[in-house]
Parts: sequence; structure tokens; C-alpha cells
Amino acid sequence: MSWLSRFLATAALLVSATAAADYLQTTHKFGEFHQRNSDTLILLVAEGQTPSVEGWPSNAKQHVAAVAQLHEFTGKAKQVVEVPAPPNLAHSRVWLVGVGENGSMSRADGEILGATLAAKVSSSKGIERVQIETRLVPDNLELVTALAHGMDLRNYRFDRYKSKADPRPAQSYYWQVTNGDAATKNYEQSFALAQAVFVARDITNLPGSDGYPKAIADIAAAAAKGTNIKVTVLSPEQVKAAGMGSLYGVSQGSQHKAHLLVMHYEGAKGQPIALVGKGNTFDTGGYNLKTTGSSILRMQTDKAGGAAVIGAVLALARQQAAVNVVGIVPLSHNLISGEAILPGDVLTAGDGTTIEVASTDAEGRLILADGIWYAREQFKPRAIADIATLTGSKVGALGSEYSAIFSEHADIIETITAAGKTTGEIVWQLPLGPYNNPIKSHLADIKNTGSPGAQAGALFLQHFAKDTPWVHIDMAGSAFNESASGLAPAGANGYGVRLLTEWVKLFNQQQ
Repeated sequence: MSWLSRFLATAALLVSATAAADYLQTTHKFGEFHQRNSDTLILLVAEGQTPSVEGWPSNAKQHVAAVAQLHEFTGKAKQVVEVPAPPNLAHSRVWLVGVGENGSMSRADGEILGATLAAKVSSSKGIERVQIETRLVPDNLELVTALAHGMDLRNYRFDRYKSKADPRPAQSYYWQVTNGDAATKNYEQSFALAQAVFVARDITNLPGSDGYPKAIADIAAAAAKGTNIKVTVLSPEQVKAAGMGSLYGVSQGSQHKAHLLVMHYEGAKGQPIALVGKGNTFDTGGYNLKTTGSSILRMQTDKAGGAAVIGAVLALARQQAAVNVVGIVPLSHNLISGEAILPGDVLTAGDGTTIEVASTDAEGRLILADGIWYAREQFKPRAIADIATLTGSKVGALGSEYSAIFSEHADIIETITAAGKTTGEIVWQLPLGPYNNPIKSHLADIKNTGSPGAQAGALFLQHFAKDTPWVHIDMAGSAFNESASGLAPAGANGYGVRLLTEWVKLFNQQQ
């Protein structure tokens, strides 16, 4: 393939990555759909309820009741029982779905259940029209929204590089609800959030040679069109001229130099909340090279923190949330060449701090340092949250289920923990000290490594937040699914978009 053909193919991929209509082929409608001729009926059943609908013929009720008894279906949360060929019904199958006592499932559990149902629907033959009967469950509006949101998140596909992609889920869902207008309004909010998650997944999934710094900035700018987001992109020359040598240095060995993406959504007045996301678009480790195939293969996901920030600002803007939020994404490309930084080199950050590069593979904190400084210097935020796939030490401490959070501010810890529980993107606080200054350097003001590893990374970043209330989110290990699981198919899962979106709202309410 010639360089021109490759350029055109890449451009087409990047354009398609921003097309909202390309994400889902499933649809949701909410209202009263009496006796709609759907091939599948999903009946939501609260614990202890009789699994039948008023108006069913007696033999259909008896058949469903017998199958429910055979499978010991009680309506317990997340129970799913299929009833094939119910007599005298317009549906070829009925699925009984338990939603617990009074349907009082948490939002996170409801979303997981919705994703489970979406996966079951898409893997079953012949399902095109699905009716979901919700009226057996009282006060079901939040549950309905959670289920539909989980379905949407699971039905996303990233198949732009496949010459012959598998068919995408394309079912029509008809939600039998008593208040169609309220359900539709709720769904529009959750759909705006899902679309933002999909942008983050697209960005994270892009291979390193296509998802370089300028390409990511262009995708974010295209996705922000039609919103009230002000997008500013600092070029490599502007990054360098601004004195952000820490950010610039990480990319100086690549043909794709550093950029700084700024997305400001001013849905309210006052000081903004700043989100800073690591946007290292590919990480070879630099001269501290990642030496195994498994360690380097998925390094396009090193931009997942930046993708989460892009997605969160998009979600808040599309939801027209009453918040003032600025997203800062330092974008780099950590490659090796004759111009690349060397282990032991000294970089100077935007605030004048000199940094000994003890490891070129600890590059995320180098770019975040200037991102945090820029947010603090230019926007005077009332709080800063940075998010990054930062350290393997975090994975060793907490695995991939939890993100680690570091902060000395109780209100931030409280609200971000609550946001994690609400969205299912759970967090766990790790200590910032006391430690014996693990980032002390004999050569420069500070160095970019230390022990313990996760804490050293957090302490390094805290240095640049200064006295601004701050939290560091280490999401290492949480950005990518090797196989379909929970809310996501295989690939990038968009982790952090929903956590940050919820946290901004909660923290904003407390101020």
C-alpha cells in the first residue's frame, strides 16, 4: 500500500470514529405498546410476584407458571428463565427476568443486567423485535434507564479494521411503561453518556500508528462539534514555547510530537473543576524499553485516561449539565530515536521544576505534570482530578476491579467513592504517606520513579497540584477487556467516563 493510500485509509477510519450514528444499530422506544407482535417478550418480575400479565389467556399463564416453578424462578435479582413457545401469545418466547425486592436494584446492578440481556439477545437466533414489560415493577423509571443503558454499552462494536465484520446487534426494543415521556427523557440523558463512552472506546482502541497525538486531538474536536465545548489544541511548537518541557520531552523521539488538548464546557459560572487525563498515545517505554510482547502489545491503551477525560466533558456537555468543567489532555507518543530522551536526562516542567528522568517508561507522570500545571495556571480550578493508566504497582495492590485513588481532601474522597459505587467503576483509597520522600533526586528537584511505585507516582503528581484540592486516579489494568465482559465487548471499555461524569456532578453539588 502506498503512503498516500495508507493516509487516505487512515483518514477514513478517523472520520468514521467520530460518526455518532455508527455506534449502535439497536433502538429503544418507550410507551404503551399493547399486544405488539414482537418475537420476544422480556417480563420484569419483582421478587415474590406472579410472572404473568393481565389479559393473558389462562393456558399461557399456566404454561409460564409451570416453567417458572421448574426453574425455581422467584424474581430474585438477575435471575433469567426462558419460556419457549407460550401458547396463545404473540411472542415466540418469554424471558422472565428477576429484578429483586420491589425492583430496587442499584443502578450499577441494573446496567449489568441490561448488558447481560443484550448479550443474550444478540447471541440468540431470530430475535429482531423485543417487547419489555415493566409494569409489574413499581417505580421502575430508574431501573428502566439502567437496563437500557447497560444494553447500549454492551452493543457497541469497534470493527473498523475488519475486512468483513460480524453483523452488529440490530434489535428494536419496545419498553412497555406507564410514562413514556419521562422514560424517554431519562434515556436521552443516559444515551448522551453512552455516546461519550463510545468516543472514549474508539480513541483507546485506535492503534498507535493511527491514534497519534494530533489524530486524537482532531477526533476530540470533531466529537465536540454541536456542543458548547470550547476546544483549544496547542501545537508542539506552542507546547515547547510555553515551557512544558516535561510533556514535550516524552515525544521528542517520535515523528509525532506532543500536543495539549483543552476542552472547556462552561455550563455554570464560577471556578471550574479540572480533569486531566494521560494521553500517551503509544508507549514503547522509550530507552527503558518494554521487553516482552505482552507488555507492549496493548500500549495503545495508555491513552485511556485521556480518553476518559474527553468522554466525560462530552457527556456533561451533551447532557447540558449545570457544571463548569475543563478537560486537559496532554498527548504524547513515547518512541525511540536519536532524538529521544535518555535515562538520566533532566527535563524542566512548566512550573520550573527540574525532573530527573530515572526511567523513560515512567512517562505518564511526566506529561501529566505539565497538564496539571497548565490546568492550575490557566483556569484556577477549585479542584483537579487526574486519571491515568499509571503504574503496574497499582495492579499488584488492587488488581483491575478497583482503581486506586490518592488525595488528602475528604470531600473529594467521599464524592469520588460514591461516584464509583453508583457507576460500578469502583475506587479504593491508598495512602500518600508517610514515606521518606521516594521521589527525591540527587541530580534535579525530583525524579520520576520511587518506591512504593503507585505512591511515588501520586506524590510526583501532587507536587504539581500544589495547594489546589486534588485527587489522582490510577486506573492501570482497567481500560481493556480481552474478551466480552460486563458492560463491554472485547477491547477498550471506556473506563473512567462514567466515573468522572458522576463525580463532577456530585462534587459540584457539595460546593
